[in-house]
Parts: sequence; C-alpha cells; structure tokens
Amino acid sequence: MTLDRFNMLSRSLFILVGVCLALAVSGEQARYDNYRVYKVRANDTDQLAVLKDLDGSTDSMIFLDGVHALAKGIHVVVAPHKVPDFVNIVSRQGIIPELVDEDAQARLDSVDLGFEERSGYGWTSYHTLEENYEWLRSLAKAYPKIVSLIVGGRSYEGRQILGIKISHKSGNKGIFIEGGIHAREWIAPATVTYLINQLLTSNSQAIKNIAQNNDWYIFPHANPDGYAYTWNKDRMWRKTRRPYGSCYGADPNRNWNFHWNEVGSSNNACSDTYAGPTANSEIEVKTLSSYISSLRGKIHLYVSFHAYSQYLLYPYGHTNQLPPNVNDLKAVYNAAVDAMNKRYGTKYTGGNIYDAIYPASGASIDWAYANVGTKLAFCYELRPSSNNVWYGFQLPASQIIPTGDETVDSIVAMVNKAKQLKYL
Repeated sequence: MTLDRFNMLSRSLFILVGVCLALAVSGEQARYDNYRVYKVRANDTDQLAVLKDLDGSTDSMIFLDGVHALAKGIHVVVAPHKVPDFVNIVSRQGIIPELVDEDAQARLDSVDLGFEERSGYGWTSYHTLEENYEWLRSLAKAYPKIVSLIVGGRSYEGRQILGIKISHKSGNKGIFIEGGIHAREWIAPATVTYLINQLLTSNSQAIKNIAQNNDWYIFPHANPDGYAYTWNKDRMWRKTRRPYGSCYGADPNRNWNFHWNEVGSSNNACSDTYAGPTANSEIEVKTLSSYISSLRGKIHLYVSFHAYSQYLLYPYGHTNQLPPNVNDLKAVYNAAVDAMNKRYGTKYTGGNIYDAIYPASGASIDWAYANVGTKLAFCYELRPSSNNVWYGFQLPASQIIPTGDETVDSIVAMVNKAKQLKYL
C-alpha cells in the first residue's frame, strides 16, 4: 500500500469514526431491526463456559438472562450480522439455539405503552424519570403533614435518588421500598408509584391500616441514570452509566457489599451482570446503602421490585444455605403469593434466590438482610411470566394497573403476616 493510499484510508476511517461518534451523541436511539431472539440452554459446564465467554463479548449479542446455571433457558438477542457466528459457535459446542423471534424491534414496536392515551399523570402509560420525580414533589405539597421528600443518594450523572417518606404518626416501624435498580424493567417503578398512590388515596380499610401504622421509605428509581437512558438512547439498557473503558455501567444489583462478586456475576465490564471493580463502586449503590444504614434499627421489612418472571424471592443469592429465620420468611412468602393470586389468578413461585432463580451475589435484599437489622427482605419479579420473553421488559401499559392492584394485595398480606409474626 502506498503512503498516499494509506493516508486516504486513514482519513476515511477518521471520518467514519467521527460520523459514528456524532450519531452516538446526537440523540438517536438504538434500534433492534431484524435482531433475532434465541433461547439456549447449557447442559454441562463446558457449554456454560462458552455462553459466559459470549456474554459481554460484543454489543451485538444481548443476554436477557444471567449465564449462571445449568439447564436454565437463556435468551439472547443477536444482531443480524452476528447470527451466523452465534449459531455456529453454540452449535459446535452442542448447544441447540431455538429461534424465539425473528425481529426484536417489530415485537417492541407492537407493544402499546399508552403514550397516545396520556392525559396527565396516571397509570395508563409509562412515565419518564422527571415526570415521576415531579409527581413525588407534588405529593409533598399535597400531603405536607404525612409526606416528605427524601434523597437516598445520587447517580454518576448527578441525578438524585429521590423518594418519599410516608408517616402518619411517631413510633411506627419502617418499611423500605426500592424499585428500578435495573433500568429496563419499567413495570417496577410504575408499580412502586402505584403503591404510593394507593397508600395515600385508597378507601380500602386494609390499605389504610398498613399505610397509617407503618413508616414507608419509598424510592421508585434506584438507578435514575439507567432509566433515563432507556428513554433517550437504548430501551434495553440494564446497568448504571459509569464508563469502564469502552463499556459502560455495572449491574447495581450485583454491586452491594455482601459476598460481592462470589457467584452469579461477571468480571467483564461489557456484561450486563458486571459486578463492578469493587463492592460499592457504583455511586448509586454506595450512597443509597449509606442512606439505608442511617436507618439502622428502623427498617423491619425491605422490598425490592424487579421484572420479570413472577417470582417472589428472599435471601440468599450467594449460597443455598438458608437464613436462620427461614420459616418466618416462608410464612410471609406464602401469604404474599396467595394474595397475589386471588384477584386475577396470577401465579407466582419463588423461594430463596440461589435455588429459586439462580445464584446471584451482591444483591440489595441480601445486603439489607445482613446489615441493617432487617430480617424480612424480599424481591418481587413482576409480570409477565417467564414464557413472555422479549416483551418481558416492555409490558403493555394496559397491564400496569392490574399489576399494581394484585401487587398491593400482596403487600397488604405481606405486611399483615409480618405484623402477626411480630416483625412490624
């Protein structure tokens, strides 16, 4: 190659890189046109190792499920140009790729998120971070005697982790609610805000009782940067937004300082389950855990909202050894799951994280259980069931209210059983 031709090629590459960078900052959103969704299973450790190597190896393959356990269905979204490589790699290892969907973007576009029916704030559509935050601020003005704004921390991009405290009287025991730690799980903050509204406005005596006889510390968005990014750039983003080399973010539900990065997480910064370089490396986790620690002795029930698969989970994620008060955890679990089923017949399963779903260390509920005197800690994996794969993170807006109603039913039963067992 001549020097002139080399210089021309270098200039062309420079221009191409410049165009790509301009697109990256221009506000254009990621699209998944003709991306395929495959379901794979690892039946031995060699197959699992291959899938772990692929997870985070390229942004052209998005693993929707953690690559942590044998014989578990793992869904992978694959860019068109990567399909031959993906199929070839897994097939050579004896893994059979099952095609679930041929066009991920078409499936996303087919889901009604309720935007056309919007008329003010409500639960017939999803809302942006700022809309949810403005609504929280409005509650402090509308209910000044019982609602106060609280800031649980801040994000890498400088946003507040904004929440509210609901308190009708002194001497109440505390309940901590956290949602949205995984950015793309939109139904989680929607359900948390629905719960807030019910606690403040419901005419149900059962809901009034739990609202008035407990102090509620509620944060719809534990990962505000990630949630904003799902609206502005990439609907399928999961992590925080702190840069790590050429990749961004860590999984904030693998970053808590309790058996951090022992199992069920990745050391690859490009993986969706990247645990971060150290425990509490993500400022969201560091500052929120510091705030929760300031409430030591006040929080008697901790609940985290995620999606999806219709599970109710309790500690631990790092081991299959069960907590000392597992019988009480099971009793509360049974009451909550039974209540979830009554209104619409929605079936939840679950148990301890390690056995019920997959090994996963460094999660918020395990940290809360172990560190702040909170001996009841649960994680809801909300609608839909695990059978509804690709739109699992994009639940139709028509399901927000039903999800909210049955979840409030479940929370009422959970709180009442906790009170019966003398935790509240």
